[in-house]
Amino acid sequence: MAGLKKNPVVFLVLLVALCIAPFIMSNYFLSILVEILILGIFALSLNILVGYTGLVSLGHAAFFGVGAYTSSLIAIHYTSNVFVTLIAGILLSLMMAGMIGFFCNRVNGFYFLMLTLAFSQMFYALVYRWGSLTQGDNGLSGIPKPTLWVNGLLDSPIAFYFFILIIFLIVFIGLSVILHSPLGQIFVGIRENETRVRVMGYNTTIYKNISFILAGGIGGLAGSLYAFFNGFISPKDIYWTMSGEVLIMVLVGGVGTLIGPVLGAAFIVILETFVSSYTDMWMLIVGMTFILFVIFIPKGIVSIGSLWNERKNVNQGKGNEKELKVRMSGVIQDEK
Repeated sequence: MAGLKKNPVVFLVLLVALCIAPFIMSNYFLSILVEILILGIFALSLNILVGYTGLVSLGHAAFFGVGAYTSSLIAIHYTSNVFVTLIAGILLSLMMAGMIGFFCNRVNGFYFLMLTLAFSQMFYALVYRWGSLTQGDNGLSGIPKPTLWVNGLLDSPIAFYFFILIIFLIVFIGLSVILHSPLGQIFVGIRENETRVRVMGYNTTIYKNISFILAGGIGGLAGSLYAFFNGFISPKDIYWTMSGEVLIMVLVGGVGTLIGPVLGAAFIVILETFVSSYTDMWMLIVGMTFILFVIFIPKGIVSIGSLWNERKNVNQGKGNEKELKVRMSGVIQDEK
């Protein structure tokens, strides 16, 4: 909870704003906010790997897809009970993350990235070809909204929004506790200097597997929620471009921070939503925006405040230096 204790007032203000939002927003803008929360969870899951453990993955959409398809198939053919569907999606994502992580964490750097991409594309091909179960390229449609112990309880937009908000807060606060715990510090140690952590007696492969499994499970949760939100899921939602998009969210928001990936998700979702309504070239605009962030704001949206302060201090320093030169020149003239 250390991350939340630094800015408790800001956190409470944001929480109150999120609770008030559905009562003052139209259903359209409320749906955008729901999408931001869901993709924020997805971005937070990838940030465990990229931001805290230093493992850059380009196959994270596989876990998103496992959760989405598992929950969707159970909801369509058996029951839409939220406890059954979400837990099944999370468990299968955890299992898949454990298997994939076993192989991927045996290599580092570029080879790790390519292995994650390869496994993700294998899952994409399986979903695409297994038409009798997944409906192939047509995707799964008519996915019912999840139900609690009372049927229809989550049918209204406001009820579904608060359902997503509660899950988002559980994930966010839970990750805040985990990533500021000794386990989280080991993740950071691996990111900074894996050799040193290994020399200290830690089996870094095991900890990287834990990080991979944790990220996969939360990614599967985000996929399940996304399928329920859209009522539809297709192979394009688990293609490698989805992994690239969530990676952009993490980098644009601020890698290695808790709030950064959420801000990145909000920025990309809003940008895509409004730009795509005016032009079909929105992907080009998103790409250009990402390039500008990498060049001018490499630490993401969360660093804008510190960059502004640094620039202000630099300008103030230049002003003081100029003033000192003027004073010194006056002293020199007086001595003469």
